[in-house]
Amino acid sequence: QVTLVQSGGGLAQAGDSLRLSCVASGGTFSDHSMGWFRRAPGKERLFVAAISKSGDMTYYADAVKGRFTISRDNAKNTIYLQMNNLKPEDTAVYYCAAKNQGSLTFKGSYAYWGQGTQVAVSS
Repeated sequence: QVTLVQSGGGLAQAGDSLRLSCVASGGTFSDHSMGWFRRAPGKERLFVAAISKSGDMTYYADAVKGRFTISRDNAKNTIYLQMNNLKPEDTAVYYCAAKNQGSLTFKGSYAYWGQGTQVAVSS
């Protein structure tokens, strides 16, 4: 059983930067690829970014490519999402997740989820 606790997020203006963190406990952190998803108001939860178990491979949704960076520190059981050049359309609740099996971009592949953290970007 993996427990994920998120921190970071909050209010930002367009063009600002924010960083989200997600600390894992229980299980073996390096056994899991990890991902970030987001749910905008009135919309479904969508893939944002993912990182392989060792951190050598990363994947991004087109909407955030070039602006967001996912990283992990296996010694600290933590993943991060650095969000630069934020836009109002990035406003959403962001979730970190630990993958069980399956596609990295499919939310059904993830067995464990953080509690969610709100990011609100004003224009």
